[in-house]
Amino acid sequence: MKVLLIKDVKSLGKAGEVKEVKDGYGKNFLVGKGFAKPATPEILAEHEAEQKRLAAEEAAEIARLKEMAVKLDKAEIIITKKMGENGHLFGAVTKDEIADALLKQHSIEIDKKHITDKTAIKSVGEHSLDLKLGHGIHATLHVDVQGE
Repeated sequence: MKVLLIKDVKSLGKAGEVKEVKDGYGKNFLVGKGFAKPATPEILAEHEAEQKRLAAEEAAEIARLKEMAVKLDKAEIIITKKMGENGHLFGAVTKDEIADALLKQHSIEIDKKHITDKTAIKSVGEHSLDLKLGHGIHATLHVDVQGE
């Protein structure tokens, strides 16, 4: 019996593979427990169409992220924070403030989790931040912090 694996099965294969198994194992265990479907031409065609749809969605997502990375590389945001008497900022510039400023100043919405810099911005001046957008695509955002 040929089956199309829906989930990974230890010692048999990964999801999406077509495997030849014994009838009892295929019907009673794999299909019965929801690990596989019988490998009929209709199910295989349906699976192939789903894989093509997912690949097209991923390609569209990558194109959108590359376009966003180009916009982010050109963008510069200005953030104004209160300063103390000694010339230092009160607190650090947070990822939330950076994401909000980017949305307000350039209408680009990013998740604060995409900002990957480990060091906090605690000084006035220009800073470059690395943004990890997903699918291996990175962008650099220029932030100008000004004292108030």
